[in-house]
Amino acid sequence: MLKYFYDNNLVRIEKQQPKDWRQALNQSTQSLIDANLVTKDYVNEIIQNVISYGPYIVIQPGIVMPHALSTSPNVLGTGISFTKFNQPVYFDEGNYEKQGNLFFTLAAKDETQHLENIQKLMSLLMRDGVIESLQSINTEEDYIRIMNSLEQISTT
Repeated sequence: MLKYFYDNNLVRIEKQQPKDWRQALNQSTQSLIDANLVTKDYVNEIIQNVISYGPYIVIQPGIVMPHALSTSPNVLGTGISFTKFNQPVYFDEGNYEKQGNLFFTLAAKDETQHLENIQKLMSLLMRDGVIESLQSINTEEDYIRIMNSLEQISTT
């Protein structure tokens, strides 16, 4: 899956820390916008969902999975992007449980694809050392090194 992000130009290592979670969601959705998988309005849907339902997109401290409904007219295709921020982004200021710096932004044209994306992502994140490795990257070169390292482990 790390290779998928890289091969599809869906990796962003952000040097600029966002001022708040809204800006972080804008930054983390940009790769999907650039790839014509979602429209610019998709991020507004995600933001509105967080406002309405709380920060449900923080799946565990450190990991955020932004997404909106697969039936959204703002979803043009299926994909997942990866964005890494240097510092945690808090969705509930001071609440360690509701922060993250690894953003996996999902877009899917239908519910089946949405569930498949989540399963693939969970399989990746449950592998030993993946989260810690992704937390440690600061450059695209770091990402490539970790991607290649994890790829070799999975083929041996």
